Amino acid sequence: MKLEANWKFKNLENLEKENWGAPQFSSHLVIRTHELRKIPLDEFSVEDLRICIGQNFSLKYLIPLALEKLNENLFAEGDFYEGDLLQSVLAVNSNYWRDNPQLWNQLNMLISSKIEELDSQKIKYSTFRDLNLNP
Repeated sequence: MKLEANWKFKNLENLEKENWGAPQFSSHLVIRTHELRKIPLDEFSVEDLRICIGQNFSLKYLIPLALEKLNENLFAEGDFYEGDLLQSVLAVNSNYWRDNPQLWNQLNMLISSKIEELDSQKIKYSTFRDLNLNP
């Protein structure tokens, strides 16, 4: 997957050339996801990534960014619990991983040596690992 050289300094609206307009619902989640589309990706927090990835949008940009964060700290924590970003990434639709096996492999390499820690943190990974997209 080829991304522009400066993609991290752009927001999702610029990258996807799509403006969602005003939120149609007044829930915190809907309002926040609309706000996040206007923030440059290099300003995203772990929680921002967790929210967006949990909603399965803009994965083309957000999964590579999340993998960078997870490479620094596999159990990076948003607002819920230690490892909540990892759990959101592991729960991404299997079709995304089939279309991006190099990213699947990158994440699989990150978690392979940490299975005991994943188990102790109660992080669900079996569906992700069962895809077995090794080259």
